[in-house]
Amino acid sequence: MEKKPVNSATRSLATQLLFLISSILYACALATSQELLTGFKASPSSSVSSFQSLLNDSTSTFSLGFLRANQTQLALTVVHLPSLQPLWQASPTSSFRWSDKTQLFFNGSLERPNKGDKVVLLNSSNLQILQKQQVLWQSFDFPTSTLVENQSFTSNMSLVSSNGLYSMRLGVDFMALYANFKDGKTQQMYWKHKALEAKAEVVQGQGPIHARLESDGFLGMYQIGKTPVDIQPFNSFHRPIDTFLVLRLEPDGNLKGYYWAQTDWVLDYQAITETCELPSPCGSYGLCRPGSGCSCLDNRTQVDTGSFQCIDGDDQSGDFCSGSDDFWAIRRKGVELPFKELMGSDTKSSSVEECELSCHGNCSCWGAVYNNVTGFCYLVDYPIQTLVGVGDESKIGYFKVRATRGGHKKMKAGIRVLGAVILALTGAVIGYAGYKIWNRRRAWPKRVLEENAEVSPGPYKNLGSASFKSIEML
Repeated sequence: MEKKPVNSATRSLATQLLFLISSILYACALATSQELLTGFKASPSSSVSSFQSLLNDSTSTFSLGFLRANQTQLALTVVHLPSLQPLWQASPTSSFRWSDKTQLFFNGSLERPNKGDKVVLLNSSNLQILQKQQVLWQSFDFPTSTLVENQSFTSNMSLVSSNGLYSMRLGVDFMALYANFKDGKTQQMYWKHKALEAKAEVVQGQGPIHARLESDGFLGMYQIGKTPVDIQPFNSFHRPIDTFLVLRLEPDGNLKGYYWAQTDWVLDYQAITETCELPSPCGSYGLCRPGSGCSCLDNRTQVDTGSFQCIDGDDQSGDFCSGSDDFWAIRRKGVELPFKELMGSDTKSSSVEECELSCHGNCSCWGAVYNNVTGFCYLVDYPIQTLVGVGDESKIGYFKVRATRGGHKKMKAGIRVLGAVILALTGAVIGYAGYKIWNRRRAWPKRVLEENAEVSPGPYKNLGSASFKSIEML
């Protein structure tokens, strides 16, 4: 068949039509990627190795999606796309498998008269649920471990490190960092910054203070208006840097600020500048000497610098109040607590023996540090962490170590399960049956997943019956 020539006008019209169709398709794709509507569903893809994007902001700088963790787990996170750095995470204490049987869906339900009709991600990285353009919920109200620039931090919020051990909260006129050293029952303050009130004062009865990470390069505290009651400057303070700032509570307990320098994050601020002043840089029963690294309170030298284990066993927790726990003690001269000024249990003792006895007979006490010059006795009511080594041998420490590592408690559990336990005694117990204690902070029971498909607990708990849900068939 003879082909008919195509004139230039026809070719031009076809080209314009193709361009128009392409533009419409691109606009539709862009609109879909910038909002999630009621009924949206997604499952992780087996072909994705690191991050599966579900929702982007208009600049494609931030994204909500599935982030792989430990190869087989996933977390629903908002990330900074150029670096894949997590900025916010849904239900940080829970984990789900990276599997096509795991499903995320948005149903708009808030257990309220109004329901959200879509989810959007703003250019600030703030994730919002909207109902007729009204904000019903936003991630900026429920930070996890990170604040981003221009994000406010109020007195009813907390930052929690990714390992769950450390947190940051605001007080009446200060911000502080806390360590969860005692099974969630006791939180020890280890860093405190009081408002300097140079430009404005904290006025009693005028409401709580709040903090905000400012794009000018500082962490400000405010009470009334825009005048700060305190400024903690970053290295980039008042420098003309057009970049993105974040403030993160790190797994080691330090509070650090960074800015994005196109290819990498640059350290811009840190609350604690000396390693030995961190809450536990050398682990349990560790000894940190400034400039010399880590060792152990019992004089053993650390070999594995990545995993500090000075005391064998994993049951140096809780207290000694059950009446069935034996312990032995480590005594060491030339040690002090890294944040003794923030400990509430400092008393006067006439001697090191009196200080030691006040802890020895106290079942909730794990140790004591005595200053032979001042006479102060600092009691430690949580499992022993890292001590600081000093040259002054008048500072003397006494530290309990659980000898049975929970053997009696485990034996009782064995009796309930097996019905009988036979012990062979030759002057001491030489064997017993026991169970390994699971890390309850990270564990997510399969039965809970089967019976309750909600993403819970975590920031989404404020969404009622889960505008987002995750179902995993096991």
